Amino acid sequence: MTTSDVLVILAVIIGPIAAVQVQKAIEKYKEARNRKLMIFKTLMATRGTPLAPTHVEALNRIDLEFDGKDAKEKRVIVAWKTYLDHLISGPGDQKDPNFKIKLESWSDKNRDLLASLLNKMANSLNYDFDEVHLKKGIYIPKGHSDIEFEQTLIRRGLVDLFYGAKFIPVCVVQPPLKEDAEKKLEKEEQGLNLNK
Repeated sequence: MTTSDVLVILAVIIGPIAAVQVQKAIEKYKEARNRKLMIFKTLMATRGTPLAPTHVEALNRIDLEFDGKDAKEKRVIVAWKTYLDHLISGPGDQKDPNFKIKLESWSDKNRDLLASLLNKMANSLNYDFDEVHLKKGIYIPKGHSDIEFEQTLIRRGLVDLFYGAKFIPVCVVQPPLKEDAEKKLEKEEQGLNLNK
């Protein structure tokens, strides 16, 4: 058996095995990319409603899917850690007299950091979005924001009520005395008799 015969036999044996391995590697890459795309698309679709459960779930999946093996994904991880740190820090104590100002400032920074994260994700997935579009290119019907605002007011009111921080005003009205009720009934009956 010559060297060329051995090489032909090895090629016949190794060729299909190598082809299967290459196919598996391609499928693995596509699956990983699809999971990253799903996170990105979910965050894009819910960026106007950051309290949506799907938005929070997508944020929590970033660590699982963006492993930081390349420079673009490392930027995603850094942006996510910065955003997460900001989310965890919160706007501060609600009892603080400057809470509204701090909340507005915190919310503005929140939007900026989310837009930065989405921008880094878009770049790593070969999409082209600028941060201004990511911050302002959102459609939220006024009715949705009204419902969310009203639900928040109701929840806060009920929580305050249950904790005893607020009370339901009650006006006690004395029921009419029995004699007054009987006189009123007689007058009504007389009025009905006169109308006949």
